[in-house]
Amino acid sequence: MDERYDILIVGAGHGGAQAAVALRQNKFAGSIAIVGDEPELPYERPPLSKDYFSKEKTFERILIRPAAFWADKQVDMLLGRRVMSVDPEAHSVTTADGGTIGYGTLIWATGGSPRRLTCSGHDLIGVHGVRTRADVDKMMGELDGVSRVCVVGGGYIGLEAAAVLAKFGKHVTVLEALPRVLARVAGEPLSRFYEAEHRAHGVDVRLGVVVECIEERDMRACGVRLAGGEILECEMVIVGIGIIPAVEPLLAAGAKGGNGVDVDEHCRTSLPDIYAIGDCAAHDNDFAEGAHIRLESVQNANDQATLVAKALTGAPARYHAVPWFWSNQYDLRLQTVGLSTGHDEAVVRGDIGSRSFSIVYLKGGRVIALDCVNAVKDYVQGRALVLSGATLPAEKLADASVPLKEMAAA
Repeated sequence: MDERYDILIVGAGHGGAQAAVALRQNKFAGSIAIVGDEPELPYERPPLSKDYFSKEKTFERILIRPAAFWADKQVDMLLGRRVMSVDPEAHSVTTADGGTIGYGTLIWATGGSPRRLTCSGHDLIGVHGVRTRADVDKMMGELDGVSRVCVVGGGYIGLEAAAVLAKFGKHVTVLEALPRVLARVAGEPLSRFYEAEHRAHGVDVRLGVVVECIEERDMRACGVRLAGGEILECEMVIVGIGIIPAVEPLLAAGAKGGNGVDVDEHCRTSLPDIYAIGDCAAHDNDFAEGAHIRLESVQNANDQATLVAKALTGAPARYHAVPWFWSNQYDLRLQTVGLSTGHDEAVVRGDIGSRSFSIVYLKGGRVIALDCVNAVKDYVQGRALVLSGATLPAEKLADASVPLKEMAAA
């Protein structure tokens, strides 16, 4: 065996980095290594489609910690190495270069890879996903020769990229297969608000459309053909249609799972001494009424990492963390707390036309989530309502003159 560590962390994203940080914070004195398939030190992913893409932040400013930190904390960085298989009996992993790394405990924090289009032309030059620094660097390197961009997918990644491209003066078309943007994560009032905002910034938002293929000229993308035959000419296509969790080696080793790897309330997989955290970990979530879900958020990755670190240093606890998310588009800061999936009422709090408002989601009269646009106080104060599952009348929640903290106290 080439190397061995007391704790081996596979994945150098938010979850993997936080696991190592939290282990040292909790006085773990054994050996730790992080294996990452990219050559980069751990860095923040959300800014890729926002601050980094828009060149408002350099790469160094989105590093989770500088190189000196990892050396000081004695965390070995095994970068540019992809784990191909796991041997749970031997407590080892094999990497693409043929090397093996032994472990006492394995923390799987691999996230996922961008879901690709399955139509012809999906692999042409000029077709991009947005998941890594290399993805965004490649896009930035092509932008000077691009005037028209098609963004496939009206989720957060697609809309954030569209906002940056519109600021760059590109002609942008967003293509969403569902009847509204953000359909999987937000209520209709928020979807319609963002559709209007993007259109006001010159973005052509197309809803209920299906991509048939990517048109080709000299091995490059030159357009998107829609079902029905319309061709939208462009020099770049950005695809933001979700991720595929990177769990194949664990499933091949016998771990239970499917859409991700299954973990219990302590983030343990069904394999001995193997934990999984972050985007790839399917868990029963208290804020989704116990539904078995994957949660793609920095908050989830960090909180699960901290939970595992505590368990490995003698302070086990069950996972019970309020989900939160954010998105920056133009001058709009969206902050979300809770999960709105399954809501039966959406209460608008404030004036949508003012571009500062909140939407409170109810299920059976109980507050389950808030979407807050340029409304930081509501976001901060609404967390207590979600955490307690407060039951409040819709007309009271709609009264923006009454602070949410007063409702929480009551």
